[in-house]
Amino acid sequence: MEEEDVVIVGAGIAGLATAVALKRVGIRALVIEKSGGLRAAGATLSLYPNGWLALDALGVAHKFINLYAPCRRTYITNVDTGTTQEVSFTRADRSGAVLREVHRKTLLEALAEELPIDTIRFSFKLTSIRTQGQEGSSIALIDMEDGTTIRAKALIGCDGVNSVVAARCLGLTAPINSGRWAVRGLARFPQGHGYHDFQQFVTDGKRAGFVPLNDKELYWFLTGRVTWTGNMARDPKLIQKEVIENFAKDLPQSYTRIVLHSDLSTLTWAPLMYRYPWDIIFGNICKGNITVAGDAMHPMTPDLGQNECAALEDAVVLGQQIGELIASKASLGPTEFIFHHRVSVALKRQALMDVNSAAPSSQKTREEILAWIKLGTAFVILGIILISLFQALRRCRSNNGDAPPGPPPAPPEMELQGANIDVRPLKLELHCLIILNGGKLFLLCVCVNDFVLVHGFYLSVRRLC
Repeated sequence: MEEEDVVIVGAGIAGLATAVALKRVGIRALVIEKSGGLRAAGATLSLYPNGWLALDALGVAHKFINLYAPCRRTYITNVDTGTTQEVSFTRADRSGAVLREVHRKTLLEALAEELPIDTIRFSFKLTSIRTQGQEGSSIALIDMEDGTTIRAKALIGCDGVNSVVAARCLGLTAPINSGRWAVRGLARFPQGHGYHDFQQFVTDGKRAGFVPLNDKELYWFLTGRVTWTGNMARDPKLIQKEVIENFAKDLPQSYTRIVLHSDLSTLTWAPLMYRYPWDIIFGNICKGNITVAGDAMHPMTPDLGQNECAALEDAVVLGQQIGELIASKASLGPTEFIFHHRVSVALKRQALMDVNSAAPSSQKTREEILAWIKLGTAFVILGIILISLFQALRRCRSNNGDAPPGPPPAPPEMELQGANIDVRPLKLELHCLIILNGGKLFLLCVCVNDFVLVHGFYLSVRRLC
């Protein structure tokens, strides 16, 4: 039985970037890939400033500086009104990093070059994943199709939208179809295309655009809600024909001309999938010594252009967190608490906080967004509690004013469990109750006669009326 410190499932951008990040902190990772070689799902990808900074932190950004010119602006045209708006990328970001459109395969090859030759194993298909307890920790047992089993101290699933690791090991809900699709392709002009800027076209229910990679190649895309047939999705010629004759017929001729020059081998059609944010926030993205990264954790639509950028950020954060663990001379045991905690924190942060001390100022990180969500939730909870208490006290005064003299009635039977609970006989009905359990928020509307729960955790009440 083979033993590895870290096993990464999937040799896509997230998987290779994570392996590079771990290598830079002295941890060897084994990457297993079911296909026979590096497979690029799509011709190109957009590296926004945060993705570029992550790539720089991995030590490979310098390979692309002379290959791909920066895209400094985009022109967005409303096809229905004819108005065009210019958006500058250089003004929006102070870090010095700018948007670049790069070949996906070139990025995969650049990352693979940073790894030892025996790091990636192709045509390696897993059949099952098990966990085994060992001295208070756990080991991941990965069974392969050829009958071999790999023991891993940590398992990181980077196996894409339909992640086996996310579904089988973590129980994350399956990504949902957004109801939209995207067509992507690469157009080649041997004599040059003459375009220099990113151009987009928007109309009712559709968004299209193209961006130059170099003097002779353009990446183009089109998204919409029109229903496609299954045969069309698998036939590049039908995709090109349908785009030109149907979906792009109301777009400028410059766009259809670019589609005509497409390399048919690069044309792809795919539904746009995503996972609800709350499924990530409240779901299990780390369980024991198993976690996920990239699209396996947070598949998203391409509207923000952050799919690959987020995957690169995941890799850098994982490398930083586990590197700090090693630097603190803590043992990388099978799944000690500190390792579990660090990996969990790294993935939950979901953002590159400080890459070379130059975080993009134009974009709020996902951690900032999550912090605002938590702050807003806290204010909502406080508001509900105050309103509930105010209504309860007002009703109490009313009830006490109308009640005849005499001893108060006996309270109904109830079981209260929790710490620091203050129960006062005030003859009222309380309609809102907050339950906080393991960081998850539940709101119940109940009626409790003659009692007020003023503070503390409320866990169970019987015989409510």
